[in-house]
Amino acid sequence: MSAWKISAIVPASAAAAFDAALSAALVDDTLIVSSVETSRDGPWRSEVFGTSDDAGGPDPATRQRLAAAMAAAAGAAGIAPPAWTVEVLPDTDWVAENQRSFRPFAVGPFWVHPSHDPGTPPPGVIALRIDAGLAFGTGTHATTRGCLEAIAQLAPPVPARAIDVGCGSGILAIAMARLWQRPVLGCDNDPDAIEVARDNAALNGVADLCAFHLAHGLDAPALAAAAPYDLIVANILALPLIELAPSFAQATRPGAAVILAGLLAEQVDDVLAAYARHGFREIGRRHHETGGAAWPTLTLRRTA
Repeated sequence: MSAWKISAIVPASAAAAFDAALSAALVDDTLIVSSVETSRDGPWRSEVFGTSDDAGGPDPATRQRLAAAMAAAAGAAGIAPPAWTVEVLPDTDWVAENQRSFRPFAVGPFWVHPSHDPGTPPPGVIALRIDAGLAFGTGTHATTRGCLEAIAQLAPPVPARAIDVGCGSGILAIAMARLWQRPVLGCDNDPDAIEVARDNAALNGVADLCAFHLAHGLDAPALAAAAPYDLIVANILALPLIELAPSFAQATRPGAAVILAGLLAEQVDDVLAAYARHGFREIGRRHHETGGAAWPTLTLRRTA
């Protein structure tokens, strides 16, 4: 059995969309997709890790699936299909290596840290112990940081029913449960993410407050039964956010808030227009930078 890595260089502005689409295309192939910033303002390197019986890397069938997935991801990100290289790797736990590169940091009232490094949190912060594993979301990306800040700065009252759509590692649902000591739902279309989120909730002592469900958007029966919501948080991508606007409107009560992230600055107008058609107006915005690109986090209120 040999381990291998596929690498492709993509523009910073397309990195999030490309990696999300690549992950979705390869979700059934037990492959790990990650991205690495090559320089502050430069492109990103998208990577796919896998194993095979062939000492030369992925077998021909896997290479065909990778080529199709790369092409589909490039189309979703609006770029030309990138060239990619194959590297055979030494016998290493690459998930563990990724975890070791994650260092504690503060964002809003939260102190985010991995299990192996609790760091020295400032007084009065809420510690979030997050191990991403195969799921997106350690809090280091601009979109996750923006959501954590937006959650902490919501005007009272505390939402009675909140859900994290596209929960990844579960960090946002866990943050809400820790901050408000209220039950919170989470959902994702990746079974690995659901398992990671449940494990992280247990690590943070909120397994009894966080329930995670496998779903595409809000289509799981348990999620429909829990509506209407006072808060929906969705850190995904611009196109899915636009597509989910009608279901978010149906699943929220008047006065409810939605926090939206995963979009680039040039996509804000399209997202806001989609939600305005369903009775939402913008009440807050914040920006963080990752990979030389600005990633807005939008807070909207349902007014109708």
